[in-house]
Amino acid sequence: MAFSVIVILLISSFEIAMYSDFGVYEREYEKYDVLDDLDMTMEDTMYVTKEMMAYLRGDREELSVVTTVEGIEQDFFNGQDRFHMAEVRELFIGGLNLRTGASVLAVLCLIALILLKADWRKIIPRSYWIALLAIGVLLVLFAAAAAIDFNAVFVAFHHVFFDNDLWIFDPAEDYMIRMLPEGLFADMVMRIGLLFAGGLLAVFMLSLIPGRGRKMVKN
Repeated sequence: MAFSVIVILLISSFEIAMYSDFGVYEREYEKYDVLDDLDMTMEDTMYVTKEMMAYLRGDREELSVVTTVEGIEQDFFNGQDRFHMAEVRELFIGGLNLRTGASVLAVLCLIALILLKADWRKIIPRSYWIALLAIGVLLVLFAAAAAIDFNAVFVAFHHVFFDNDLWIFDPAEDYMIRMLPEGLFADMVMRIGLLFAGGLLAVFMLSLIPGRGRKMVKN
């Protein structure tokens, strides 16, 4: 149950970071001079971004967005973009499905504890503390690796989750990689990490409540 809660927090952190405020993308595009690299207006770039993000969460079937790039009206995405983003979409939707499964599992675990008449007010917080310690160590290691060499972590991630090299793009020919520079990914990982850490801390604070309640009753 504890690890299910952590999975829910992780996937939710991804979704919140990527979808709660599209103003983040505007600020990132300005930060990395994306509009100059693409020769596009912010309005057109944000239109492409929103359609791409809708595709990733399954809200549209095809990744094809006609807009004006370099003064020419054309499809922003090419064949390689569509292939790679289809794989990314599978990962993202798989993550959403994983969150649903984790939610169901957490509820079933709680029901089982209640039916078994276990001291769930004591078991659940302690289980979460143990899971949090394990995850915390991994988070620290990941954060350290990303801080030292984000590119190496970025490349390793792609080698783990993709069985081809079609995630490697040529900025001279591909618009999508110009719109999504590595710095943007680094900033997004930081945003996700802060949300995840905040969620873990919030649940940790909640897990302390049952213990405080016991002390007040004893007193």
